[in-house]
Amino acid sequence: MYVKRLLAAFIDFSCSYILCPFQGDGESAPDTPPPETAPDSSPPSTPTTSPDDFPDKKLQSSPKATKSPQQKRARNSAKASQDKQPPLKLSLHVDGMSVTLFMVSFFTRIWRLDSPRGIVFDELHYGKYAGLYMQNTFFFDSQPPLGKQLIAFAAYLAGFDGGFKFERIGTPYDAMVPVAAMRMVPAFFGSLMMPTVYNLMVELGLSHYTGALAAFLMIFDNALLAQSRYILMEGILLFFGLFGLLCILKFRRFYSQPYSLPWFGCLILGAASLTACVCVRYFGIFTMLLGIGILVRDFWEMVGDRLLSERQLLGHLVTRCVIFTTIPLALYLSCFYVHLTLLYKAGPNDNIMTSAFQASLEGGLASIISNQPVKVLHGSQITLRHTHGRTCWLHSHDAVYPVKYADNRGSSHQQQVTCYSYKDVNNWWIVKKPEKEEMVVTEPHEPIRHGDVIQLVHGLSSRALNAHDVAAPMSPHNQEVAAYIDYNVSMPAQTFWRVDLLNADTTDGNWHAVESQIRLIHVNSSQALKFSGRQLPDWGFRQHEIVTDKIIDQEDTIWNVEEHRYSKSDDKKEREKDLMRSEMIPLERRNLTYWSKLYELQYKMLFNNQENVAGHMYASEPLDWLLLKRGVAYWISANSNAQVHFLGNIVVWVSGTVALLGYVGLFVIYLLRRQRSCYDLPDSAWNKFCTVGEILGIGYAVHYFPYFLVDRTLFLHHYMPAYVFKICLLAAMVEHGHYLLSEYLRAPRLARAYLAAVGVWAATVLYVFWYFSPITYGTRDLTANEVMSLAWRDTWDLIIHKQ
Repeated sequence: MYVKRLLAAFIDFSCSYILCPFQGDGESAPDTPPPETAPDSSPPSTPTTSPDDFPDKKLQSSPKATKSPQQKRARNSAKASQDKQPPLKLSLHVDGMSVTLFMVSFFTRIWRLDSPRGIVFDELHYGKYAGLYMQNTFFFDSQPPLGKQLIAFAAYLAGFDGGFKFERIGTPYDAMVPVAAMRMVPAFFGSLMMPTVYNLMVELGLSHYTGALAAFLMIFDNALLAQSRYILMEGILLFFGLFGLLCILKFRRFYSQPYSLPWFGCLILGAASLTACVCVRYFGIFTMLLGIGILVRDFWEMVGDRLLSERQLLGHLVTRCVIFTTIPLALYLSCFYVHLTLLYKAGPNDNIMTSAFQASLEGGLASIISNQPVKVLHGSQITLRHTHGRTCWLHSHDAVYPVKYADNRGSSHQQQVTCYSYKDVNNWWIVKKPEKEEMVVTEPHEPIRHGDVIQLVHGLSSRALNAHDVAAPMSPHNQEVAAYIDYNVSMPAQTFWRVDLLNADTTDGNWHAVESQIRLIHVNSSQALKFSGRQLPDWGFRQHEIVTDKIIDQEDTIWNVEEHRYSKSDDKKEREKDLMRSEMIPLERRNLTYWSKLYELQYKMLFNNQENVAGHMYASEPLDWLLLKRGVAYWISANSNAQVHFLGNIVVWVSGTVALLGYVGLFVIYLLRRQRSCYDLPDSAWNKFCTVGEILGIGYAVHYFPYFLVDRTLFLHHYMPAYVFKICLLAAMVEHGHYLLSEYLRAPRLARAYLAAVGVWAATVLYVFWYFSPITYGTRDLTANEVMSLAWRDTWDLIIHKQ
């Protein structure tokens, strides 16, 4: 009832205000509205009042006393209509431009989506990962799994069983592979990117036409089309990043409505979308940093608002921090929880993970170690694995270090000790207490504990692990490690090592197989056994160098026992036979907590990059990207010159670089002139120009310049996140050019000519898109002459293998 009365009062006031706009305070409204004719030209009479006009002060201030018949009828009509209103009313606002942009983009991406029906570029990896998800088989990838999970989900809905083997680029797909369904995921997200860009530009204060122009340039760019048409990650990555930024910009609009539903909705959606961007590729962290930067800038402006108290500012700060902490953490952890829950079987990349991780997988290392003893004793036979970083095992063989190295340094000429990346019988060592002669497990058992001094004897050569004051072959600042040979010279054996358990509290101080992480400290030099990461020359069979290092606390000095058995015989021949035929019987896998798996997987993802391919013929440098110097061959038909070659629309590409330089130049000029009190632009135009630079210019910079610091092989597709910001900046500069001609120079004819030139330029963009579409879609056979006609630059390496 209270709500009805309040609504009726509001309608009553509104009707009074609308019907009587010239009433002033509403107390002296005439009963009859004035005629809609020309105003009376006679001089106004002086109003007079008498006590009889207002016999009571209360009556003067009562609205009821001045209600006109029209007002009463309006109030009664409003009450009647109010009773007929539904209790819950929803309205739907459809942006026709957004829908149109999505539909056009979607059509360009799904046209003949299942062609070419062969593995295109990195579909080799992402298709394989989808198949492994179907079979619950563990795989290792250095990037987060969200994008791969979306593609795998589409494959699952389409009935894919993961049986197809993704072996090499160009391999034809079987009928069992739902190519169209899997490619639909990046096509859908790539199409959603266009209305997102349109609304993003409008949110920056630019016109709707400018937003549509930016989306148009992206729709008809061949590079963006290719990346969102095949089973690749860029279409998904770009959508989540741009949508997150759009939500953050919309959040700023609700400055005057804090803690409202739209305010919370935009902030939460922005945090979730930017996190999803990171969950597709770690490079999305730069987009998230840009979004956080916008929020920081927004909060800094709030600090200057003196209408807000310190308590209110603290509330805003805490709310932003809580949302941008809990939402990303929850989404990121959930993404990996699904990943690790689904992939519980052993797979092709198990050896990258630690022994404990492998033992937790069904059919993995458990098939080797499941029935092996846990406690390491005197007489134990072990393989010692480098725990973090490169997967390899402590190894020795009959070859010795050369007397002199290539730099004329001398060596110990002792038996080589290396780190070998493959399972081998020469990886076996025997744990021995120095005071014991026999090398078998005896009763009662003598466990090795934290702080014990041991010797490690090579299983086949029976030579003990040794270190001495001789420079290592590839790392002269470290000591050489060898298996000791007694040459009857003045080089005594130094074969004692102290066991330092890093997680002794979890094993009661005992050395356990798989679980315990250890450092072996050389007693004589107090240095730790270390994997140096350097590769030995041919005399070392290209295996990896083992040294000792004074810096003990580092990841490369950590080792763990992977395979373990108790020695049964002290006879060397019997021991050799035993090692040769060593085989364990699989029983059941070990359990490892989600947090332990997550920690290890994160560490491996950060420090093991399998994507880096050195010396690739289509690799490029960041400077090559500015003017589209190189492309990438994605697919080539075995029977014709039909091919997919990753190239952008050269008109958009070059125009974007020119616009980028133009913006920087204009900004410097404006800034210098404003410093001299020459204000070429009004404040509104200047603020818009600066906002474009803050979001689009900085967005381009943070996504482009980090690649100059990256020590890895780069390809043109790495430029895509920066490229979309450059296209948006290009569209903004087109609008600014029109503004300068029409408003600053006041030259309407030039402005119209400028718009005509923009139309011709846009038509050229369409023509170039159509001209290069055969090598974007890969659906048409090309003659050798047609391929050559597409090579507009000498550095574009299109393929001709059929004349």
